[in-house]
Amino acid sequence: MTTGEGTEPLSRDEIGRYARHIVLSEIGGPGQQKLKAARVLVIGAGGLGAPLIQYLAAAGIGTIGICDDDAVSLSNLQRQIIHTTDRIGVPKTESAAAAVAALNPHVNVIRHNLRLSAENAPDLLAGYDLMADGSDNFATRYLCADMAEKARIPLVTGAVGRFDGSVTVLKPYEKGADGRLLPGYRDLFPEPPPEGMVPTCAEAGVLGAVTGVIGTLMAMEVIKLVTGAGEPLIGRLLLYDGLSARFDTVRYKRPASTEA
Repeated sequence: MTTGEGTEPLSRDEIGRYARHIVLSEIGGPGQQKLKAARVLVIGAGGLGAPLIQYLAAAGIGTIGICDDDAVSLSNLQRQIIHTTDRIGVPKTESAAAAVAALNPHVNVIRHNLRLSAENAPDLLAGYDLMADGSDNFATRYLCADMAEKARIPLVTGAVGRFDGSVTVLKPYEKGADGRLLPGYRDLFPEPPPEGMVPTCAEAGVLGAVTGVIGTLMAMEVIKLVTGAGEPLIGRLLLYDGLSARFDTVRYKRPASTEA
């Protein structure tokens, strides 16, 4: 990504706020300018979205869109740390926006109090540079992958189970160094599991801190994509097992038979 050009200079307050970024050679002033100019759409302000939104806001992402049609409930608070007890019953987009405003007044939040659909996605994605999917169901994950590919914007997608999680980055509209198209979501997961095979969070449970690990890793990938630092998880699925404190990486490619 090459966002950052034409952005207003960092203010004195921003220079002080982001000083620990600016001294990093991989980020520096130009990288912080790119973060300020970036427009990121986050799907879901729940377990994954909470730490993701917080770290993006703290990092200085200039515009964060938050898409969620749910309201804060008591059972959310064990893991959705962007929300608070006094905001139970409040729309999650409103609660998350309040948390961002308290954390970093330089961040603009756009609230999308709705559920992503094939019908509203094209208009919703217009004007965003990148999508980060923190949803909790397969239908939305596949939809996010399809819509991001159609809009030709990068997608950072994460998922969690009881004590484990995963993260990857998708740019299937671009070609890699070998001249082949980069893999898409269906190259990793060809089709969703049968209905009822994978229990929901409410049915199986989830350790709250696991969503913090995966959501934070998602924020890291967004920051890398925006600034150009490091190597994003493109063609690599990062797996985390919380019980054994172990990370593994699985590489995946687009099958030659599906090349355009």
